[in-house]
Formats: sequence, C-alpha cells, structure tokens
Amino acid sequence: MRTTLTLDPDVVRMIEEEMHRARKPMKQVVNQVLRRGLEPAARKRAIKPYRVRPHEARLVAGVDRGRLNALADDLEDRAVLDKAARSVRHR
Repeated sequence: MRTTLTLDPDVVRMIEEEMHRARKPMKQVVNQVLRRGLEPAARKRAIKPYRVRPHEARLVAGVDRGRLNALADDLEDRAVLDKAARSVRHR
C-alpha cells in the first residue's frame, strides 16, 4: 500500500541513521520499526535480565596475595625477554 506521511525532523534523522547503519532502504527500515512498535505487548519477547554468577576463587598455595602485582610484572618481563630472544634467533 502506498501512502504519504509527514514525519517530524527528529524521526527522519533516526530513520536515516538506521538506513545508514543497517544498509537497508527506507521502506524496509520503516516497516521493520512499525512492526516492532505495533506488536502487542503479550507477543513481545521478554528480555531476560543479565545475571552474574559469582564463584569462589582461591589462590594456589604459595601465592602471596600482597605480591600479585609483582607476579604480573615478572610474567610480563619473562614474556618480553622470550620475544626478544626469538627475534634474535630469527635474524
């Protein structure tokens, strides 16, 4: 069905942005948005809230909590040295 609508400037801007983002023609964007907006609430898909499931983390025996930053520094230093040694071998 062909019809003529007068759209508010902000609605035109949103449609144009969606056309650009989705790379779809205006007809598809408008129909898609109207379907979504006019769908009865009972048929709309319920969005489940995001839930974080915490777990108890334990450190391996012998790891000092107060020195975790030092451990991270040591591991980073080792990775840098290994990378440098590999690049020297490949020359």
